Amino acid sequence: MSGNHQIKNYNRAFTFGILLNIAFVIIEAAYGVISGSMSLIADAGHNLSDVLGLLLAWGAIWLASKKATEQRTYGFRKGTVLASLGSALLLLFSLGAITWEAIGRLSEPQPVQGITIIVVAAIGVVINTITALLFISGQKDDLNIKGAFLHMAADAGVSLGVVIAGILIMQTGWLLVDPVTSLIIVVIIFLGSWSLLRDSLNLALDAVPEGIDMPAITSYLSGLEPVVQIHDLHVWPISTTEVALTVHLILDNDHKPQKNLLFQIQQKLHDDFNIEHATIQIETQNEENCRLNSEEGAPKK
Repeated sequence: MSGNHQIKNYNRAFTFGILLNIAFVIIEAAYGVISGSMSLIADAGHNLSDVLGLLLAWGAIWLASKKATEQRTYGFRKGTVLASLGSALLLLFSLGAITWEAIGRLSEPQPVQGITIIVVAAIGVVINTITALLFISGQKDDLNIKGAFLHMAADAGVSLGVVIAGILIMQTGWLLVDPVTSLIIVVIIFLGSWSLLRDSLNLALDAVPEGIDMPAITSYLSGLEPVVQIHDLHVWPISTTEVALTVHLILDNDHKPQKNLLFQIQQKLHDDFNIEHATIQIETQNEENCRLNSEEGAPKK
């Protein structure tokens, strides 16, 4: 998916999600001040960090749509990878803060401060769920969008935990329900978001993106009729949605140049292996060895 097409697809989702969550932050902070609830004020700050997470993801998509320059020959497409990594780290930081607070409440249980917190948390469940649903389809194919989705899904889960804990405490009086519920939700969210951190880190280090079948690509290129050897095959992410490939193909000496050979290979790589940007160097057996195909790193004599 191109940067321009992608930002056009998600402009409304980001705009609506950000405005909805900013409104909720204001309401939550206001009720926190009115009711004297520090937990509501703290949660408003947490939700504000999620707004920043949405802005980060949206900004990365916008930057990725910008044209390449002489200094940045791939443009800012890699920004989507960095944004997904930033989202993963921000999410883990949020989970750490929730865990720290929950552990503190295990030793000193505190009652949920009245029906106000439960009602506000219930509103949070609805708002965060709606926002998460805006990104649910794109999160399967774009790690940056997945980061935005997981942030909002995590917040919906935390708010749901507050509602459940509040109702159970009001019914049973067991104050430990609150921190125990929080810790359970943290574990569930952590397990669901671990792949975001792992995949983001891999893409940031230019690892082969998940879903790219390297053995199949190698088999295809090696099996082409004029090809006798391939070397220096590299595959890496340009962005969270685009993949690049470079390879050197050594052709048989007796091979006559096939019309549109490069185009056919590039089209096959695009259609069957999701390679958006393929750069292919053609070599022949009777040429002096490519510098990159020698053990010494220089042409053999």
